[in-house]
Amino acid sequence: MTEVRCLLDAKAGIGESPVWSAEERALYWVDILAPAIYRLEPETGALRSWKMPTEIGSLGLREHGGAVLALRSGFHFFDFATEQLTFIANPESGITTNRMNDGKVSPDGRFFAGTMDDEKLSRPLGSLYRLDPDGSCRRMVGDLIVSNGLAWSADGKTMFHSDSKAKVIFAYDYDLSSGSMSNRRIVARPDEETGRPDGAATDMEGFYWSAGISAGVLNRWSPEGKLDRQIEMPCAAPTMPCFGGPDMKTIFVTSLRGHMAADKLAAKPLSGGLFALEVEVPGVPVARFKG
Repeated sequence: MTEVRCLLDAKAGIGESPVWSAEERALYWVDILAPAIYRLEPETGALRSWKMPTEIGSLGLREHGGAVLALRSGFHFFDFATEQLTFIANPESGITTNRMNDGKVSPDGRFFAGTMDDEKLSRPLGSLYRLDPDGSCRRMVGDLIVSNGLAWSADGKTMFHSDSKAKVIFAYDYDLSSGSMSNRRIVARPDEETGRPDGAATDMEGFYWSAGISAGVLNRWSPEGKLDRQIEMPCAAPTMPCFGGPDMKTIFVTSLRGHMAADKLAAKPLSGGLFALEVEVPGVPVARFKG
């Protein structure tokens, strides 16, 4: 049985978007509702945080320092030293019921982030956007309820993406030179009991690790869509895994506790915490944004 340890009883409303910085030996993540960015050094326990002006769905680290953020108000750069935000673009300024959600830097240094229907969580009003290093923004996929689960294979040629509320995991052929996506196919359709697909990460064998938010588990899917492994988490609703550590064999997992029923919270009081577990196969490192 895999041991899952609680690194931090963060009590996050919606913990999300863990990103490992190998150079700093530190983990960044967000609490969408706080809203804030956090940074933890697992070896020392040193913790820092930065408040945000609006809900923050996700972040990516930049090649030359700082981060690229997906806020409710759109894409921004953030300087950790000066705490200054620099606005880039808001692709959905006219859709007040949406907010930005899961995002990740692609292997070629672009930042993908999606949106979701924040009002009813049932309408296909969300989209997936691509932010290029030159600051241009393109809509890549539409008709999503909750855009989620971004991850790439080790060679960068397969891109994974999910719609949490539609309960489907997709794969695309990804072109590293142009950032284009093609040949969409369905990898899996997890049900509520298996675990509705939330955030995700990939390992070096091509498997897709997905937070099964509705079942309190971490699922490892084969590229062909077979459920290879399921790990029970000490939280009711895990939200996203991220590989890190010195050998990339540690999986860090965020979770949520906001709006959780009292009985669920009583059964899993560490919900909203930050967790870690060790696995045999290393993860695929996430690139930095080139802009």
